[in-house]
Amino acid sequence: MKKKYAGALAILITAFCSFESPKPLVKYPYQNAALPVEKRVADLLGRMTTAEKIRQLDMYHGHEVANMQGHEAASYSDSAKISIGTEGIGSVHDLYPLTTEVTNQIQRYAVEHTRLGIPVLFIEEGLHGYEGLGSTTFPVPMALAGAWDTTLVHQAGRIIATEMRAHGVAMVLGPVLCLPRDPRWGRVEETYGEDPYLAAVNGVAMVKGLQGSKLSNPDAVLAEPKHFAVHGIPEAGSNMAPVNMGEREARSSFLYVFEKAIKEGGALGMMAAYSELDGIPCVDNQWLLKDVLRKEWGFKGFVLSDLGAIKMSLINHHVAANPADAMAQTLTAGLDMQFYDFPHDEFMTAVNKALTSKQLAVGDLNRAVADVLRVKFMLGLFDHPYIDETLLKKVYHTDASRQVALKAAQEGISLLKNDNSLLPLGAGVHSVAVIGPLAASTYLGGYANKDGKGVAIVDALRQKAGNDLKIGYEEGYTADTSAAKQNESLLKAVNLVNTADVAVVVLGEDIGEVGEGKDRSNLELNQKQLRLIEAVQKTGKPVAVVLFNGRPLCINWVAKKIPAIVESWFLGETGGLAIADVLLGKVNPSGKLPMTFPRSVGQLPYYYDHKPTSRHVYVDQDTSALFPFGHGLSYTSFQYSGLTVTPARIPLNGSVTINVTVKNTGKVEGTEVVQLYIRDVIASVTTPVKSLKGFKRISLKPGESGKVQFKLNHEELMIWNRQMKQVVEPGEFKVLVGSSSEDIRQKGSFWVR
Repeated sequence: MKKKYAGALAILITAFCSFESPKPLVKYPYQNAALPVEKRVADLLGRMTTAEKIRQLDMYHGHEVANMQGHEAASYSDSAKISIGTEGIGSVHDLYPLTTEVTNQIQRYAVEHTRLGIPVLFIEEGLHGYEGLGSTTFPVPMALAGAWDTTLVHQAGRIIATEMRAHGVAMVLGPVLCLPRDPRWGRVEETYGEDPYLAAVNGVAMVKGLQGSKLSNPDAVLAEPKHFAVHGIPEAGSNMAPVNMGEREARSSFLYVFEKAIKEGGALGMMAAYSELDGIPCVDNQWLLKDVLRKEWGFKGFVLSDLGAIKMSLINHHVAANPADAMAQTLTAGLDMQFYDFPHDEFMTAVNKALTSKQLAVGDLNRAVADVLRVKFMLGLFDHPYIDETLLKKVYHTDASRQVALKAAQEGISLLKNDNSLLPLGAGVHSVAVIGPLAASTYLGGYANKDGKGVAIVDALRQKAGNDLKIGYEEGYTADTSAAKQNESLLKAVNLVNTADVAVVVLGEDIGEVGEGKDRSNLELNQKQLRLIEAVQKTGKPVAVVLFNGRPLCINWVAKKIPAIVESWFLGETGGLAIADVLLGKVNPSGKLPMTFPRSVGQLPYYYDHKPTSRHVYVDQDTSALFPFGHGLSYTSFQYSGLTVTPARIPLNGSVTINVTVKNTGKVEGTEVVQLYIRDVIASVTTPVKSLKGFKRISLKPGESGKVQFKLNHEELMIWNRQMKQVVEPGEFKVLVGSSSEDIRQKGSFWVR
C-alpha cells in the first residue's frame, strides 16, 4: 500500500483509539488487572453459582437488550435489565448499535448491576466489512484472495476491527476458512478459495489484522475462524450436508488452514460447523474440539456453535434424545457457547438436567465457562468495559479506509481472456454499449452493510471516462417474464450495440442465486443471460464480458466466442470504480483466480491440487479446466528465466532457497504474481500432483527485470504418513514456478536426504 495510506491508517488506529477508563473497584482478585489472566479466571469461576455459569454460555439477541430500528439498535432498552438480571449473560448478537452509547449503556448495567459485574461480549458479522450501517465494505473474501496480496488483507482486517470496536463490538464472526471444493455451495464467495496454502496465509493475515497488536486495545476484536471443520465440500454442494472424508485428507488440507490461523494468527475464537464429519456432528466431535484444537494446537479461546447447530444434533442428526442430552454431548466434546439453539429458560433447564443426571460433568461446564471468561479478560472488558463515544466519528468510513477498499478491488480483478488486446478500451473507441441489469447493480456481496451500496459499473464508467467516451446502457432482459417485454428489452440492447464501437456485457449471478442458503444444482448462466450474450455477439461488434459473481461459473460458450473476459467477483463499495479503471486501462489487472473454473458440474469436485488418479477423463467433454487456479492475464507480458534451487540437497529439517528472474517484455508497467508449486515425487502416501507453497507480487516497468526469491521451509514439505505422523520423508521434490497452476515457466528440483 502507498505510504500515504499507511500513514493515514496509523492515525486512525492509534491516535484516535481510546477507551473510557474509569477504574473499577478492586474487591476480589479477579478484579485486579495486575494478576495473570488464568488466576483471574480461576478466582471468578470459584465465586460463580451454577446459574451464573450457565448464563455465560448463552447468547442473547439485540432486541432483548435494545430498541431496534430494523437491523440496528437505535437506543438502550430497559428490557436489558430483565435479560441481564443479576446473574449476567454471555453475549449479545444482532445488535449493530447506531451509536457507542447503546453498547456502553448495556455494558454499564451488566458491570454495575449484576452480582459479579461480568461484562457482556458483543458479537457481530464482519466478513468483508463491519455489517453495521455506514461501514467500509471491502471486496468479498474470494476477491481479496484473488489479489494474492496478504498485506492488503491485513489492512482490511485492521480497518474492520477499528470500526467494530468503536461501536463497542468486541468479536467478529469470521474469517471463513473453509476450502470450497464444490462451487455449487452458495457460500463460496465468503472463502479465500480452494487452495490450503492461499487460504491459510490470507486467513492468518485477516486474523492478525482483526486482533491487532493486543486484543485489549480499542482497535482490536476477537477473530473467530469458521466453519470448523471440513465444511467446504458438502455432499452435492448443499450447505449443512454431510462430509465424508478420512483423517489424512482432512488434516492435510482442511484442518491445515485452521491450524495456521491458530498457531500463526493467534485466533481466539472458533465456530463449530453445522455439518457432520465422518458420521459425527462437528459440535459433538471431541476429537475435533478437544484432541486436535486444544491439545494439539494449543487453542486458548472459546468455541461457538453455528446458529442452531447444537439443536441440529437433536432435530436433524438424531444423535441426541432431548435438549439435555444435546447440551451434555456438545459441552463434553468441547463446545462453549450456544448460538440461538434453545430459548434461554430451556437452555438453563437442559444444562441443569445434564448436570443432575451426570451426563455432563461439572468439570466440563467449568472448562466451557473458563474459556468464555478468559477471552473477556483478554479483551480488556473487565478493566475497560466502556468505549470512548467520540471515537466513532474519527475512525468510521474514512477516506483512507475507502482507498484501501479501492486498492483491494483493483487488485482482486482477474483478466481471464483478452484476444487481440481488445482491452483496455483504446483511443479508437469513442462509444461503449454497456449491457445487462448487473451493470447497474450496487450489490456489495453477502454479509455486508445492509443499506450499503457500491458504485454500479455503468455509473463508474461514465464517471471515469468523462467526455472521452459516449456510454449507453440497456438491460437486455427484465424481471418481467412476458415474451413481449423480454423481446423488447433484448431488441433495445442489440440496437444500442449496433450504434457503439464496443459492447461491455455484464453477466453472472443475480442476488437470488448466490450466498448462504443459495446452493445451485448447475453453474451455467441463466437462459436470459445466454440469450442476451448470443444476440450481442451476433452483431459482430467487439464484446467484452465482465463477470459479476460469487463462485466459478461454467461459461463454455462465452469462453469460446467472446474475445475478452474480466472476472470481478463482488468487489464491495468501490467495485464499479475498480472495474472501470481496468476496462479503461487506468489500472493494469494483476489478479489471479483463487479457484478453478470447471467446464461442467459433471467434473466436480475439480481442484488443481488433486491426486494423480483424479484425472476427470470423460468421453463427452474436454478433461481440462476452463480456467485454471492461479490464472490471470495482464495488459503486458512477463518472461521467466534463471531458476536456481539451493542447496540441491537438504536434511530432513532443512530449507531451500529458490530464485527466479522475471522480466516485463511488454509496453506498459504491470504486476505479476509469481507462483511456486512443488511435487513430492515418491512418498509413502499419495500426494497432490502439485501444491502451492509460495507466491510473490512483483511490479515492473517495460523492459525491467527483477528477482523473486522464495524460502521453502521443511514444514511445507511435511505429509501425514501411513502411521498418521506428520513427517518429512527423504526423496526428490520437483520445483515448479510460473504464472498459474498450469502455466509453469521454470522447473527444477532438490533432494531431501
